[in-house]
Amino acid sequence: MKVEITVNGERTSADVEPRTLLAHYLRENVGLKATNIGCDTTSCGACTVLVDGESVKSCTVLAVQADQLSVQTMEDLGMDHPVTAAFRQEHGLQCGFCTPGMVMAAVGLIDENPDLTEADVREGLEGNLCRCTGYHNIVRAVLVAAGKDPDAAQAEGTDDKTISPGFSAGEGAA
Repeated sequence: MKVEITVNGERTSADVEPRTLLAHYLRENVGLKATNIGCDTTSCGACTVLVDGESVKSCTVLAVQADQLSVQTMEDLGMDHPVTAAFRQEHGLQCGFCTPGMVMAAVGLIDENPDLTEADVREGLEGNLCRCTGYHNIVRAVLVAAGKDPDAAQAEGTDDKTISPGFSAGEGAA
């Protein structure tokens, strides 16, 4: 089946099997390797990209579903993008495996709600896993990228549902 997908502003096309995941299309057909495949089950978020501006886990989208749509990956942002710059400034990465997906999820989150609190960031990134950082600096980076003072946001946004490491304990946490 032939698909045509605009990836990072460039029109791409390829014949793919109907079961080809968008993550595999980006890596194998387009040659963009920042979209990492961590689990193939939507659990980790390492494959997060923006599809028509919306943050999605590309291991849950078939390439044929993205036909005629626009996809943005980490490669398109570059090192000067406010989110990537904030991740560097706030040391929001360690091994780097989750970073592309985390950054793309953060871009989507900020675009959706630029007036973020710490709680908003923790909830918004809850589906993206990082095994190295403990999330503290990732949350700070997203707040900085959104133009917030992370120290003030953490002081005002913390409640007893917030735990560390991780994003939140969820509903009903004490």
